[in-house]
Amino acid sequence: MNNNIEPRRVALVTGAAQRIGEQLVRALHARGYNVILHYRSSADSASRIAGELNAQRRDSAHTVCAALEDSAALRNLVGESLSRWGRIDVLINNASSYYTTSWGEATLEDWDNLIGSNLKGPFFLTQALLPVLSETRGCVVNMIDIFAERPARDFPVYCMAKAGLAMMTKSLAFDRGQKVRVNGIAPGVILWPERPTSEAEKEETLERIPAGHIGNPDDIVRTALFLIEDAPYVNGQIIAVDGGLSLHT
Repeated sequence: MNNNIEPRRVALVTGAAQRIGEQLVRALHARGYNVILHYRSSADSASRIAGELNAQRRDSAHTVCAALEDSAALRNLVGESLSRWGRIDVLINNASSYYTTSWGEATLEDWDNLIGSNLKGPFFLTQALLPVLSETRGCVVNMIDIFAERPARDFPVYCMAKAGLAMMTKSLAFDRGQKVRVNGIAPGVILWPERPTSEAEKEETLERIPAGHIGNPDDIVRTALFLIEDAPYVNGQIIAVDGGLSLHT
């Protein structure tokens, strides 16, 4: 037996059962990573994706369910993730709740959900994994939003949470950058919202994007792979992937 075989790198992606999270998992798996798919309610989708990836390469994908705002569930996510292959090289904080909370209508439940999934969960998950990420000289990629810098109408709690995640990215890179690289991606309009969107609303959005079209999940995937594999001296940065939408005044 060759005991010098390098163990496979392991990536944990939150919110990995759909949309951009799914594409991130598939891309990392294709690069040779073992992947841990975190999900909250999309059990069938997570199981299907993991099954497909394990069919491609045996024992290479694992699913874990957790509500990120729940402390006990978060501890279970950390424990199960570390016990699966004994290491974490990449953490992508991708999971996010996203919906309006108009002034005068936001509830404590909205606050707990939006802050919990977009800021509290990523903070405590990252903090818990810092020792193992330091051992592997790993990296963290936080999925932020261009609206972390400027508000989106009727999304105050969501925007506040993402602004906090942006500062978390910079603070952690500043404090622990010698051992763990931490960067962020701020997407613009990559996919249309899951809620019904009228053609008039789409047209108004497209008029504000200098590129003239919305993005593609692959735009995010390529940026994430760059930060993970091809940018060893990039630390504490947040890259807008938005077709120029953040330039709009």
